[in-house]
Amino acid sequence: MVGWFKKIGAGGFTASLLLIGSAAGAQPLALAVGPKVTSPKAFFGHNIGDDYFLANYTQADAYWRKLDGESDRMKLVSIGKSAEGREQWMAIITSPENQRKLQKYKDIARRLALAENLSDAQAKALAAEGKAVVWIDGGLHANEVSGSHQLIELIYQMVSGEDPETRRILNDVILLAVQANPDGQELVADWYMRKSDETRRAYNDLPRLYEKYAGHDNNRDSFMNNLPETANMSRVLFREWYPQIMYNHHQTGPAGTVLFAPPFRDPFNYVYDPLIPLSLDLVGGAMHTRFASEGKPGATMTEGAGFSTWFNGGLRTTTYFHNMIGLLTEIGGSPTPGEIAFVPDRQLPNATLPYPVPPQKWHFRQTIDYEMTANRAVLDIASRYREMFLYNIYQMGRNAIAKGNTDSWTTYPGRLDQVKAAIARDLPPPPSEELSGVGAGYFSKGYPLKYYEMLHKPEWRDPRGYILSADQPDFLTATKFVNALIKTGITVHQATAPFSVGSRSYPAGSYVIKTAQAFRPHVLDMFEPQDHPNDFLYPGGPPKPPYDNAGWTLAYQMGIQYDRVLEGFDGPFVKVNDLLPPPAGKVSGPVEATGFVFSHQLNDSFVAINELLAAGEAVYWLKGPWQIGEKLYPAGSFYVAGGIATRARLQDLARRVGVSFEGIQVEPPPATFRLKPLRIGLWDRYGGSMSSGWIRWIFEQYKFPYQRVYAQELDAGNLRGKYDVLVFPDGAIPMADKGEGDLESRYLRQPPAEEVPEEYRPTLGRLTVAKTVPQLRDFLEKGGTILTIGSSTNLGYHLGLPIENALVEQKGDGSPKPLPTSKFYLPGSILQATVDNSLPIAQGLPQQVDVFFNNSPAFRLKPGASGSLLPVARYTSAQPLRSGWAWGQQYLKDTVAIIEAPVGRGKLLLFGPEIVNRAQPHGTFKFLFNGLYSGTAGPAALGATISP
Repeated sequence: MVGWFKKIGAGGFTASLLLIGSAAGAQPLALAVGPKVTSPKAFFGHNIGDDYFLANYTQADAYWRKLDGESDRMKLVSIGKSAEGREQWMAIITSPENQRKLQKYKDIARRLALAENLSDAQAKALAAEGKAVVWIDGGLHANEVSGSHQLIELIYQMVSGEDPETRRILNDVILLAVQANPDGQELVADWYMRKSDETRRAYNDLPRLYEKYAGHDNNRDSFMNNLPETANMSRVLFREWYPQIMYNHHQTGPAGTVLFAPPFRDPFNYVYDPLIPLSLDLVGGAMHTRFASEGKPGATMTEGAGFSTWFNGGLRTTTYFHNMIGLLTEIGGSPTPGEIAFVPDRQLPNATLPYPVPPQKWHFRQTIDYEMTANRAVLDIASRYREMFLYNIYQMGRNAIAKGNTDSWTTYPGRLDQVKAAIARDLPPPPSEELSGVGAGYFSKGYPLKYYEMLHKPEWRDPRGYILSADQPDFLTATKFVNALIKTGITVHQATAPFSVGSRSYPAGSYVIKTAQAFRPHVLDMFEPQDHPNDFLYPGGPPKPPYDNAGWTLAYQMGIQYDRVLEGFDGPFVKVNDLLPPPAGKVSGPVEATGFVFSHQLNDSFVAINELLAAGEAVYWLKGPWQIGEKLYPAGSFYVAGGIATRARLQDLARRVGVSFEGIQVEPPPATFRLKPLRIGLWDRYGGSMSSGWIRWIFEQYKFPYQRVYAQELDAGNLRGKYDVLVFPDGAIPMADKGEGDLESRYLRQPPAEEVPEEYRPTLGRLTVAKTVPQLRDFLEKGGTILTIGSSTNLGYHLGLPIENALVEQKGDGSPKPLPTSKFYLPGSILQATVDNSLPIAQGLPQQVDVFFNNSPAFRLKPGASGSLLPVARYTSAQPLRSGWAWGQQYLKDTVAIIEAPVGRGKLLLFGPEIVNRAQPHGTFKFLFNGLYSGTAGPAALGATISP
């Protein structure tokens, strides 16, 4: 087929392009470009989208540097380093005239987004003068290779295109084009291109994570900003450029379609401005309209996939809580040609898929063309409605500030349920005809306003602000929480002197976060519980899984103590202008102190312990409370014996880390554990485990020494000679061995050893019940400690512990079966557990702890188990939910969450909840830290040497 088409997805140019081939796979023969700009073909030797070709980040970096030198439309800036030390580039693309005034337009975007000290008239004037700022990224999930490659093509087209649309966009829009994961692009492209036989190239068998610590979870870090790439991007988004629209590219599209594009399905989060979902409909409509106008079928929306706008923490979802229009597409395609599958239900046009695509062979260039169409649609509507988008972000910020300054209420499903229950209790049921809208009476007109007024109880008001008192037990972790807020652009104040609000007094140094700020939705979302609606396919049917988690309240996860203030307040507060260092600790007590005591309540005390042990200091853990005069040191306090260099080391730790040390002249009681340097083995697998990667990140932050241990080494035995502690995160230990054809094996495919570079061959293999568990038993019986988290608590069953699954019901024959999701469903949410903090494994923790639960294990002890097993934490309430969605939560009442079990001379710890999930729940980190040390510590006389 030969023909002339206009506005094809490869560029959207109004100039006609000659195409050869099928309509779906047509390729441009010529493209009118500026003579000074090097094309991808000239630079890479390939067009972007050529079959069997991927460019790595080193090549893309060099290409962008070249374009930066060739085009006055482009300014290449580094936004920081990646986890592996690469430069993370952002290309700022706009007209040469705009480039000369970048700071002016950046300032306009900031002023409108923050909506402070502006009248509506001033905001309108700024919107008329400003330029729309649009963020488009690629490569976040590096094995979704179209994202990184569409970015290369987009930058080229925008710096080279001479058509009227491109010039209009360049005049009206400032494009921020960002590579979201440089390290991943390097790994994936190199892995794919390493085989000379192009038909055998693949990247579904990568040897390690494509982000050093998180892999795919790098898109779950945007309210926490643990990862350097996330922190870099959040700084640009929420503290520097404040784009009105951001577009996050992903793969793969739903089966039988080419891609998913907005609008999204319900539910959307209740705390953000209604302009967010409405604007998503507007921009999404422009994208779908352009696909259809260019003859590109196969774009689905809303219920065509599971993507919603409920979640906070993704690169595009966190923007909603900052009044930004966050877009996501999921598209199919690969450099290895594939197929658009025939799915019968995807062939009938409907509101979710108005333009079905026929099944066909699909080439990578077609994917790039579709993504150019989507990019062009976004840039075009940003250009056409530039002033509206600029003014709307101001309006949303203005509305947020107004709500924070007055009494306001957010309606949640749980509150509506209370109102509905009152209506059902007070009023007779309506006649059946009135249920269908027929008839008279108050039922057809609604209900008395007193029921509406129930939604506005004074105690249900949204807070005017939150106060984090400086005298809370772990103020260092509270400071980490505040820094997470600051990284996402939240305004934080700190008290310069003591103050009072209501009947409560607070010391100087306390943190204050007021809700009268533009990003109020994000503030509420970090402090208030999420109330996910009961979302089922039909009444009595299965649940519709949320997009990622249902509840994540960060203040709960981090164990922060704070007060919700419902009235307006003020005090001696100053704005915090940048990230806060840890509040300095101090070394007190007499100069001739024989030792120093420090708190177990601080997570950062474990930084001190690890550094002190590495320096050869003697560190102890007090088993019980210790009274010295009028001073009582609680059970679990730490003690470091004084040596020649000890005080100087402690002063350095107090300054850098923030831990305080109190010098004493009395030796601690004999009931003391001596700590020793740890030999930690952390399970990992070929391809990398995200749950293991996050623990690596935690270990490095808290200075725990560790080595990764893989199946081959575990199966070889002699583990006790190498390690004191083995850690198995979620996903490590299966319930049963599986065959090569099962879904898990296909998903975690491993290549033949001869096809793997030598450095990765020791990581091949899988942990099995048959071969690995006997070696783990031997390790325990010889005195080792094993920590298991989530599904890896299966080890308790394999070792025959007297425990059983609590989340079951009986079949007709009396045998147990898991509760169906129609009865019990608890996706990622926060529950409250009751902790026996007299046990060493739980010392330093409060009696009530918020834990992260994601359809996690829960246990019951079998009769007679109480003498051998220690239940560390239980769900003691029939309503343990704190934040999220918990259908059938009553089944958790009186079940056990955490168990300590002796096995031989060793110790096995079973953590059902996700105590380290994504390195977010600092409030439960001490379970991990205590578990690492409590199993290896032993009674020792003060000053005695410890054998390794």
